[in-house]
Amino acid sequence: MQSPCISLCTLNENDICVGCYRHIDEITGWHSADDRRRTEILNNCATRKSDLTKSKHTL
Repeated sequence: MQSPCISLCTLNENDICVGCYRHIDEITGWHSADDRRRTEILNNCATRKSDLTKSKHTL
């Protein structure tokens, strides 16, 4: 399974990457994660991206 990294590696105040929406712990654990965990991480990213996009539009 391919990493969601898009080489826009900058963390926000909550240690979430503004490029791929992974938490720092998910980034550092990606290479040792099995496919089940990677799928969970990708789902977390999708949720974070959606939540952050919604919150930007409500400001």
